[in-house]
Amino acid sequence: MSSKSLIGTVNKKGQKIVDPEYLFNEAPRERFFMTGSEVVKEAIRRASVDISVSYPITPQSEAAALVGELWVEGYVGDYFRGENEFAVMSECAGASFGGARVFTTTSGPGTLRAYENFPMWVGSRLPIMINFMVRGVNSPLSIQPDTLEIGLVIDTGMLIWHAETAQEFYDYLLKGFLVAEEPDVHLPIAICIDGFFVSHTKDDVMITPIDMAIPPYDPYRSPVPCMDMEVPPVRMMRDPFVMKSNYISYATQASWQQETRAACERSRKHTVRLLGGLIEEDRSDAEILIVSSGTALAQGREAARILAKEGIRVGTVKIKTIRPFPTEEIRQATKNARLIFVPEFNVVGWMAREIKACIPDNHRVIAGPHVAGGMTLPPEVIVDEIKKVLAKNKEAIHG
Repeated sequence: MSSKSLIGTVNKKGQKIVDPEYLFNEAPRERFFMTGSEVVKEAIRRASVDISVSYPITPQSEAAALVGELWVEGYVGDYFRGENEFAVMSECAGASFGGARVFTTTSGPGTLRAYENFPMWVGSRLPIMINFMVRGVNSPLSIQPDTLEIGLVIDTGMLIWHAETAQEFYDYLLKGFLVAEEPDVHLPIAICIDGFFVSHTKDDVMITPIDMAIPPYDPYRSPVPCMDMEVPPVRMMRDPFVMKSNYISYATQASWQQETRAACERSRKHTVRLLGGLIEEDRSDAEILIVSSGTALAQGREAARILAKEGIRVGTVKIKTIRPFPTEEIRQATKNARLIFVPEFNVVGWMAREIKACIPDNHRVIAGPHVAGGMTLPPEVIVDEIKKVLAKNKEAIHG
């Protein structure tokens, strides 16, 4: 049965299943003051989730526990703790193979321990939602915010959205299920937030009514067979490609890799509709731009405000989705820029690399400033970096 036919009906918790467009754009909202972890609970309460599997690791442990409370209350179909992060992601895959809407969350070292599963989710076309509350993964040990792990999962093939605020986080969680589950997409989706900066900081969030929920997942709209009594798991490997020839194996792998990447690209039209675009521009006609995502962009926005008081005009470009990457949008937004600064909460500068790879004259990109391992990035640090580069350029001109 199509999930659309359920709109207007009531689920077992008494929530009315409503059209997502109505929920996002017309339904009344109430203001709450809550942490990012509490945002997870309220979004999943309205998401018609069938199963959530969890394993504790800072800073996402509280969010995972709050989802467990939803199971007790009857808002989530099933919930349990896995043996470790790798097991969690394997169990999520099993549930998704069986046609369930699946949500999980992890952080830092947990992401790396589970990593092998993410390309498998993609190759199996499993629309699992995972929340990365990103943190340091380096030695010496750090549990503080660091976006290195986003860079490590960029090319697994999953969709990746990076929320800046608790409000975006709430909206992305609900909207992400809908994009991931579109038949022409049907890929896992990572909703990322900067650990502690968003997960543990309280903020005003406008929440939709508790008695409304998005339609449940319809597994029979999937582009690949759902495992049921007619399609048992063994059928997936009934005739392994490697049993025929290496050539068939290679060709199959190559074509499927291309198809999953194409599915990621096809998600653009759905994402643009729900998020209002893949980027957000403010004074992007300026010669100096700050381009980044998440809370690094929030600090960049404040730096631009400080510089404006000193007569230096700086624009900002906020990147909402890492995959699909807004290549053409970035090209257009930065076409007039003479200098493009990319502040990041990681040491490697993966966002700067992404931007350099997609624009002409990429010598304009200044990779930084960077902080890592949980250090804060005060807007004054971005201001100083911009002034330092401007001073060097002035010296070179007069030199």
